[in-house]
Formats: sequence, C-alpha cells, structure tokens
Amino acid sequence: MKNKINNRKAAIIGCGFVGAASAFCLMQRGLFSELVLLDADRDKAEGEALDVAHGIPFASPMKIYAGDYDDLTDAAIIIVTAGANQKPGETRLDLVQKNVGIFRSIIPEIAKRDYQGILLIVSNPVDILTYAAIKLSGMPEHRVIGSGTVLDTARFKYQLGEHLSIDPRSIHAFIIGEHGDSEIAAWSSANVSGIPIHDICEMRGFYHHEDAMREIAETVINSAYEIIAKKKATYYGIAMSVRRICEAIVRNEKSILPLSVMLHGQYGLENVVLSMPAIVGSEGVETTVPIELNREEQEKLKQSAQALGKIAGQLQL
Repeated sequence: MKNKINNRKAAIIGCGFVGAASAFCLMQRGLFSELVLLDADRDKAEGEALDVAHGIPFASPMKIYAGDYDDLTDAAIIIVTAGANQKPGETRLDLVQKNVGIFRSIIPEIAKRDYQGILLIVSNPVDILTYAAIKLSGMPEHRVIGSGTVLDTARFKYQLGEHLSIDPRSIHAFIIGEHGDSEIAAWSSANVSGIPIHDICEMRGFYHHEDAMREIAETVINSAYEIIAKKKATYYGIAMSVRRICEAIVRNEKSILPLSVMLHGQYGLENVVLSMPAIVGSEGVETTVPIELNREEQEKLKQSAQALGKIAGQLQL
C-alpha cells in the first residue's frame, strides 16, 4: 500500500542558514500545518524548530518539530538544503563531490520508504544534485525538481526593475541554464507587461542596450559571490524562492517557474538537468515551456548543458 500524502505537511532536510530561513518563511506564509526539520545535528534541528515555533502566535497555527526519516513519509514536499556551503572564491560546481557524497546518505533513506510526494532539491550545485537525486531515488522525474534559477530570475527582475524604475512584478524575464556561472539571461523573450524590453527601455530614456544588458546580466551572475564576500552566505532570497515553489505545488497553481528539470529533447538537449521555465503544480513539473531564444542564447544554453553533462557523467551513481 502506498504512503498517503498529507498536503498540509512539509519537511526540510538540513538546518543550516538556508534550511532555517526556509522554515521561517514557510511558517510565516501559513502554507502548512506541520513542518518537520531534520539535520545530522539533532540539537540544531530542535533549536531551529523551537526558535521558529515561538513566532507561531504571530502567524498561523502550525506544528514544527525535529524528526527523523520515518516522519517524512507523508510530507507533500521534502525540501533538501543539506550540504557544504559555498565559501568565498568557490564556485557552485566546486561543491559537487562533497555534496553528492552527502546525498548518497540522504536520498536512499527517502527512497526506501517509498516516498510519494515531491522532492525539492535546493543544495548546490542544484542542477547536478537534482540529477543525482533523480538517479539515487528512482522516483519519477517530474517529482524530483530543483530550485534552479528561480532566485536568479528574481534577481534579474529586481535589477531590471531598478534600472527602469518599474515594479519587478510587471517584468517577465527568465534566467535559464545552470544555476551558476554559465547561466543565460533570456533577453529575447524578456518583456514588461507584454512590451518588448528594448521598447520599454527607450520609453524610459535608455538607448545603450548592449552595455545595459551586459551589465545587468553580469550583476545577476555575480550576486551570490558579492553577498558571500560580504556576509559569508546567502539565504533570505533562496528561502523566499523555496516558499514560492512550495506555494505553486501545494495550491496546484500551474505556475511557470524556471526549475531544474531533466530535459529530453528540448532545444536538442538530452538527459541533462538544468533550469528551464516549467509548469508546476501538485504533481510536480507538468511540462517545460518553450520560450523564444535567439541563436546566441541557444548556443550558450548548449554550452551550459555540456558543462553540466560532463560533470554529471563523472558521478558514480
């Protein structure tokens, strides 16, 4: 008999900065009535659960506690944030071997309990680790997804909003590919409430498109490095991203978010996990969404996929 899923329950594995901030965001939002925290250090999980729980009187009723793998089996979403942190000067891909090793101890524990919910991978490098989680779990690909470039896309919209003095919620644009150094700003499909991005730039008095595009894209790509250099870690932005993805799943919103998903033929890419806009709901990812890319963007996407595929191919999974 398959485990019955409780749509009002979530779990977080890994109670570091990102896991704890995600727990706080989810508690504030009131999406779930039960939240389980797991960590290799049980005291850390218990401490974070207590700390977050003390804010419940200001939010919505919720049960938050430290647990173990047996407590996860009926969670609608298991959020995996466990892993080594990115240090100053380190790329996300430098973390591969350390974090794949950690996943070897986590993912099989979930799989052997015949988990039927959604596995949301947040640990970095998220594309490679989502690939590893798919292979290690044996779960259907549509139920194993990564947070991908949801945060990068938010940073992109924020920078464009600052540049244009426009509400970033009115900006429709994506960062795609690797959540990392080879990510691509999809300028071809970028628009502001349906108005092509160059048109709105000129309307706001900006005409040096190439310079502005390069500067904004570089700022987005380097955002994490800048924050890590200044405060040693990033966690608020990604926690908000986790909350947004959970909302889309729990409410079956059919929202389009740029998630790390396994590709099979899209843009000529096969058996590689990277971020593409995808329709997401209660069953996970329904399908990817083919956005317009020019030749240069398609070539960069192919290069991003090749870099990730090369690393994924070296993993002993």
